[in-house]
Amino acid sequence: MKTAGYDTPMLRALILFLGIAGAAAGANRDIYMYQGADRESRLVAGARQEGRVVLYSTMGVQDVRALAAAFEEKYSVKLVHWRGSGEKIVQRALAEARAGRDSADVFEGSLPRIEALHRQNLLEDFYTPAFAELPRIAFLRGQRQYAATRFTLFVLGYNTQLVKPAELPSSYEDLLDPRWSGQLAMASTDVLWFAALVKAMGEEKGLAYFRRLAAMRLQLRRGHLRTAQLVASGGAALAIDAYNNNMDRLKKEGAPVGWKLLAPTLAQAHAAGVARHSRRPHAALLFTEFLLSREGQQLLKNMDRIPASRAVNTPLSALPYQIIDPELALDEGEKWRRLWSELFLDGKPVERAE
Repeated sequence: MKTAGYDTPMLRALILFLGIAGAAAGANRDIYMYQGADRESRLVAGARQEGRVVLYSTMGVQDVRALAAAFEEKYSVKLVHWRGSGEKIVQRALAEARAGRDSADVFEGSLPRIEALHRQNLLEDFYTPAFAELPRIAFLRGQRQYAATRFTLFVLGYNTQLVKPAELPSSYEDLLDPRWSGQLAMASTDVLWFAALVKAMGEEKGLAYFRRLAAMRLQLRRGHLRTAQLVASGGAALAIDAYNNNMDRLKKEGAPVGWKLLAPTLAQAHAAGVARHSRRPHAALLFTEFLLSREGQQLLKNMDRIPASRAVNTPLSALPYQIIDPELALDEGEKWRRLWSELFLDGKPVERAE
């Protein structure tokens, strides 16, 4: 290919790279979408030849170790985990794509970050029989480049030694009772939860509510685990935006904590997708399929997550909740960060969640 006036060695190299990358992506798609009778045997054989799969995920190290142990024992394919915040995963993936050294095979993280990868054309369509056991909400707008793996509920966490069951707030409005002034913990990074709750309440009413909440001398901590730990230690009585799995895990460790739902109950979805330019496409699809399978979903349930699969029963799945729309972060993020900063951070920039 020659472009008049712009034919340079760098341009020719770029065109060559794009051609190779496009061919590789097409080959990967053929693997990802294959549905022949020998699909499973071909997938496992190819993955074993590739030897390993690289996962970029926000999931904790302890949880991934449990997944890796089961996956490696079943398929004899090594799982390599790079852990970072959702934002760092997107930044790393984009930087690697520009440099032509795509390292990740599978991405797993919060729905907004996975949707961001989808918008950047870093994911690819794929098929797995496990799709049949996923609800419609697992596929944002019907696409098939990623699917929800798990859900995390936003709950009211509390210290059982500081708050009796009969004293627990029954609504967000109850949190404005003067008795809770100085006793409420909240993650300083929870812009998306804030935006979704304001929307659910009605924007005018919701913003008015949060202005009153901001006057309650909130104890802000960076990240949900730190707010949960603050409540467990007795430093605060309530965590108003706690993750259910953090409270459950602390309770199992002997901490005096519990949680309850406040309406409207919001949930953060986490999803997984295969990399368009994966160098190990068989292993990429095999691990993603394992994660969405009954076996992988049961492991997520054991971690106090809400599995996406309808085939894995858990009492948490029956609870009423609304999935937070990723567009709040991707299309309206600046608006909500500004409002959050004005309300809770004295105008300072919002720290990125860990």
